[in-house]
Amino acid sequence: MTTLYESNEQAWKLINRGKVRDVYEYAPNQLLIVVTDRLSAFDVVLPTPIAEKGTVLTQISTFWFEQTDAIIPNHLVDADPFSTDEEHKHLAGRSVVVHRAEALPVEAIVRGYLTGSGRRDYERTGKVCGIDLPSGLVEASQLPEPIYTPSTKAAIGDHDENISFDATVDLIGREMAEKVRDTALELYRFGAGYALERGIIIADTKFEFGILDGELILIDEAMTPDSSRFWPADGYEPGKSQPSFDKQYVRDYLETLDWDKTAPGPELPPEVAAKTSEKYLEAWRRLTQS
Repeated sequence: MTTLYESNEQAWKLINRGKVRDVYEYAPNQLLIVVTDRLSAFDVVLPTPIAEKGTVLTQISTFWFEQTDAIIPNHLVDADPFSTDEEHKHLAGRSVVVHRAEALPVEAIVRGYLTGSGRRDYERTGKVCGIDLPSGLVEASQLPEPIYTPSTKAAIGDHDENISFDATVDLIGREMAEKVRDTALELYRFGAGYALERGIIIADTKFEFGILDGELILIDEAMTPDSSRFWPADGYEPGKSQPSFDKQYVRDYLETLDWDKTAPGPELPPEVAAKTSEKYLEAWRRLTQS
């Protein structure tokens, strides 16, 4: 297996190094996104790479971009620009060229099941992000219908902040806020239904959108194990924490440590890193039949 913690390409100008993605100026109005094997947990980038993670994220996102193009166009220009490039073969499979769009300052989160911060909110208030829900729900309960709970986009080291729908109206205007909400819900319903047929429950996910030539498009990543909670459908049982195909496995390990969830993060034991890699690869195989 191969790993890439950080790219240092000389052919293009690096314009952003995110939690996972390194972004370069590739051509006029085009970006090169290199998806590394870095993993963040509790908004801290950990020092241990997860082998093949960047390839998995890239291939799953590309798969979903192709599957959902009829719902909304996306930023993809070239899904594998280095497949035959010997000089940059280390980037093959984990890189895409995309249109440079104006990113909206909102993360479009859709929840289909009660877990994580949503469950904690529900236990305090009977609501999730201000949305009323029936009484009696427990950990991992499926919601009566998916709900849209937007948040702000945080910088590295900061935490995303849940905001109301009205707050998104203030940020991007009512027409755009409604379109983002409705599109996110449609994308989730499509993706969740497709994944369930392949043995994966997408408990929740986040989308990012941008504006290109005046039109709304899907950007960043789509329904990956980094941007979603993936649970195996077989053995699903509400009322308890579910096993996962995502980085929840790492979060659960980190919760056993005496760590204050601030940078720098701890090194992961080899067996935890290897098991996490296996989970990402299994999600890829199930979704794409690879």
